[in-house]
Amino acid sequence: MGKQIGIRWIKMAAIYLVVGVALGMHMGKSHDFLLAPVHAHINLLGWATMALMGLLHCQFSAQLGNRLAQVQFWLHQLFTPVMLVALALMLLGNTAIEPVVGISSTIVGVSVLLFLVNVLRSLRVSG
Repeated sequence: MGKQIGIRWIKMAAIYLVVGVALGMHMGKSHDFLLAPVHAHINLLGWATMALMGLLHCQFSAQLGNRLAQVQFWLHQLFTPVMLVALALMLLGNTAIEPVVGISSTIVGVSVLLFLVNVLRSLRVSG
């Protein structure tokens, strides 16, 4: 299960890389950088974070491949796009969506904390 989830993380990271680069190119071409915070979150929570989590899951598949890893993966995958879209809408002037930004970002934060719990619980130095 660990290596499979690692591969899923890496595939999702690659999607976020393309989306982040596309948004960056659009912002550069249009000289409109209003969505720069969304661009940063796509690249950090999407591309960089997911790629690193994927590589760690592949490297330590026997230790990290557990039920907690599944829960953490799905929380991150379901709520990161919600957070990103809500953040974009908020930056574009829809202030009523701010609670969605707060709730979804909190759930993404919980997902990251679950990753930490899994790493601390599953990876132990022996010897």
